[in-house]
Amino acid sequence: MQPANTDPQPDRLRQSPSAQASGAGSPAIAVVLKGYPRLSETFIAQELLALERRGFRLQLVSLRHPTDTKRHPIHGEITAPVSYLPEYLYQELPRVWRSWRRARRLPGYRLARRTFLQDLWRDRTPNRIRRFGQACVLAAELPQDVERLYAHFLHTPASVARYAAMMRGLPWCASAHAKDIWTLPDWEKREKLADLDWLVTCTAYGAEHLRGLAPEAGRVGLVYHGLDLSRFAAPAALPAASPEAAARNGSSPAAAVHLLSVGRLVEKKGYDDLLAALAALPPDLHWQLTQIGGGPLAQKLEQQAEELGLSGRISWLGPQAQEAVLAQYRSADLFILASRIARSGDRDGLPNVLMEAQSQGLACLATAVAAIPELIEDGVSGVLVPPEDPAALGRALAGLIADPGLRSRLGRAGEARIRRDFDMHRGIDALDRLLRSGKAHKSAESL
Repeated sequence: MQPANTDPQPDRLRQSPSAQASGAGSPAIAVVLKGYPRLSETFIAQELLALERRGFRLQLVSLRHPTDTKRHPIHGEITAPVSYLPEYLYQELPRVWRSWRRARRLPGYRLARRTFLQDLWRDRTPNRIRRFGQACVLAAELPQDVERLYAHFLHTPASVARYAAMMRGLPWCASAHAKDIWTLPDWEKREKLADLDWLVTCTAYGAEHLRGLAPEAGRVGLVYHGLDLSRFAAPAALPAASPEAAARNGSSPAAAVHLLSVGRLVEKKGYDDLLAALAALPPDLHWQLTQIGGGPLAQKLEQQAEELGLSGRISWLGPQAQEAVLAQYRSADLFILASRIARSGDRDGLPNVLMEAQSQGLACLATAVAAIPELIEDGVSGVLVPPEDPAALGRALAGLIADPGLRSRLGRAGEARIRRDFDMHRGIDALDRLLRSGKAHKSAESL
């Protein structure tokens, strides 16, 4: 599958017709992404579309080809050209060879090569070599009008952007999120933060950590993704306020409560804890769970559900486009996310799915981990329990299933908080200012 806005030769970077026509008045920026398009990264797509609408000329550069079989409508609205670097160098050796011959003549190639070798000494992996090869291709093929590189994620996309920016003598900046912050070694974060122009991240939790590694705290800014509320308009009647919802308290099959969870089936999402909590609920409490999202643990979790006797009460829908997810938010009674810190250190930032669910007046039950308490105030705009504690999660679940009035109050408060404090335009305003700020280091902390 290829995005609809890709040209017939998507694997070479070229200046788009719109960029040629619009001239120097609109900043031209190459956005380096790990993969594009991705169902799990709607926050990136909404940002790209908003920047386009503000006049930025974007060239999207992806390290990987898309693997999702579905797309969100927003991907069809983004008109920026998207190009793909060699996913594995051996697959496009002639292109890599031509690019390296061009890149090695660039004024910053020696600095980039020296930096890469220092990194390789500490990270002796094929992945590190691949990133330098991809950077050579990016530096060699980058349109001449590009003024800045902007990487989404501080790990591999930032490595490619960093090496390529050195080769071309361009400023670069980055947006950090979750896994990229918590699984990257501190030495690499320090050195990237010293090289880049500025970095924004989407949680105060992550910003505090990164400011402690930056040469000055002002290089790291806090920019919440927020939601494009035009896509998540409040339903005509909040589900929690409907007569049908008010009658659903789990007391009988006819009053079964519709539970919903949206997330990738990976360790940090804590789905094994959720299954254990569901298995411990009283047998006379009636509920059904819908889970949306795919991932490497899908088979293992479905097997766990079967062993716990839960298979008949869980629908595993796999990855879904945004319209289908929105319909589920609007029909569910309670949203659950049992996030935790994975053994690798990977963890959530502030999951967009929680904001999406709250925007629809859906009460949320989540774990007090990472930046989730920045969004949900326990007992006011949702319920928080400790991570990796199925017993506490089960107790909270049982109480919320049996109390539709509480779900309604939490849903209304969460929806009001989202519309008051998490409109995406505030963050886009901040990015707009930074991306137009020129090559000098700016204080991102003041955003």
